[in-house]
Parts: sequence; structure tokens; C-alpha cells
Amino acid sequence: MKMTEENSSLSPEITMEDVKNLIKKKDEIEEQIQAYYDVLEDQGVGVEGPLVDEEGYPRSDVNLYQIRTARHNISCLQNDHKDIMVEIEEALHKLHAREKAKRQQDDTGAQDEAMEQQVTLPPPFARVDAVTQGSPAFGAGLRVGDEVIEFGSVNTANFQNLQNIASVVQHSEGKSLRVAVIRDGQKAQMSLTPQRWSGRGLLG
Repeated sequence: MKMTEENSSLSPEITMEDVKNLIKKKDEIEEQIQAYYDVLEDQGVGVEGPLVDEEGYPRSDVNLYQIRTARHNISCLQNDHKDIMVEIEEALHKLHAREKAKRQQDDTGAQDEAMEQQVTLPPPFARVDAVTQGSPAFGAGLRVGDEVIEFGSVNTANFQNLQNIASVVQHSEGKSLRVAVIRDGQKAQMSLTPQRWSGRGLLG
């Protein structure tokens, strides 16, 4: 297995915890804004309602100081809200970029490992073209497309023709044989016992 250093240039200071804290701050700001909106609603003026009467005098039926303070704070908090949304977006972007780079690195490592394994695997001498459901071969886990590199005593080094396998099967009825195949580029091993079943032959 190969190991490589992580790319430290991709903002390692940003963590998921940082993003959670930013989101918590955003939620707090939103709560504060809502609280000030509630104040304005209680006063019956909202954000745009007039604070003077028809004659141009300050209204006496509302708390002007409270309304002005609420409106001012809403304005400030909305700016804070915009800023923190930008911060969250940037933090998530950096986090995703780092995760993506790490995934690519991991994928490259996995590919290297698979290639190394493929290099060490012997060449197959037979390929499984058909497996009948319910047969001994099916029960052992053999699948269509499996490439055989070991079948009992037969292997890549001593294989001559398929008669070699037929001979091993005939002499191994009821006995467990070790079978090794290449499946999806990986070596897979299983135990196969040639025996009589409802179909033809001892393997199926």
C-alpha cells in the first residue's frame, strides 16, 4: 500500500466544526432579526410605517425610540447576516475542495494498489462461460466471467487443456477442491465439491 502526504495548501484550518459554528451564528442573527420584527409588529408600524401623524408631528401612540432602535438593529443585523452567509459559502467551498482532493488521492492510491495486485496475479487459463443455478459450481460461488487461475491441482504453470480439469473433477467426486479465479481484477478463492445433482455432470 502506498501512502502520500495530504496537500496542506488546501486550507486545513477549516473544519466541519467551524462550519457548524458559523451556521449557529447565522441562526442566532436570524433569531435577533425576528425578535426586532416582532417589536415593530407589536407597535403596528412594521419596517416602513410612518412615525409622524398627518400633521407632521411625531406620533404619540407608539414608542418612537423603541421603533427606531429596532429598525436600526434590523439594518445592522441584515448586513451581518449577508457577511456570515458569504463566510459559510466560502468555508463549505474550501471544505468540499479539500474532501474532493482527498478522495482523488485515495482513488489514486486504490488504483495503484489494484494495479500492483494485477501485476502479481498469474494469467488465467480458463474462463467461466456459464453456471447453472442450483449446481455445485453455483453453490461454490463461481460466476460467469470468472477467469480461472487455479482448479484443484491444476494451475497456470501445469495446465495443458480443459481435459486436465475434467480429469481432476472425475477423481474428486465428493471431495472439496480449492478454486481461485480473477473477478473484477481481484483474486477470489472458493471451495468447490464436484458431486451428482439434478443436472448434467458433477459441476454444472
